[in-house]
Amino acid sequence: MAGDKKAKAKMEQAKGKAKETVGRAVGNERMTTEGRAEQSKGDARQAKEKAKDAFRH
Repeated sequence: MAGDKKAKAKMEQAKGKAKETVGRAVGNERMTTEGRAEQSKGDARQAKEKAKDAFRH
């Protein structure tokens, strides 16, 4: 279960980075902002999972 959530966090980060890059390339500020938001969401999810792992061990 935890591995699944970690993978989801990595996927959100990668998807956000791609969206941000495409947004910058085409000059779409909204897409760039959405990409940053997705990256932040992935970062937060990953931090939560790391904290849970730290307390488990």
